[in-house]
Amino acid sequence: MKKNVGKIDSYVRYAIGAVLLVLTFVLDIWWLAIPAVIAILTGALGVCGLYKIFGINTCKIEKDGKN
Repeated sequence: MKKNVGKIDSYVRYAIGAVLLVLTFVLDIWWLAIPAVIAILTGALGVCGLYKIFGINTCKIEKDGKN
């Protein structure tokens, strides 16, 4: 799959995922684990389904067309 999540966007997703995981355990709100895992996975894989639907790409494209 072609990546559509850039480096900075990926770091933001990691941070949001980490905060949500901490809140999951501190506040005992277990459903927060689901968006936390999704944020971390999309940051790690570099692919976001919603970005694909809306045609958004924060990943810098190299001149030869490879990501």
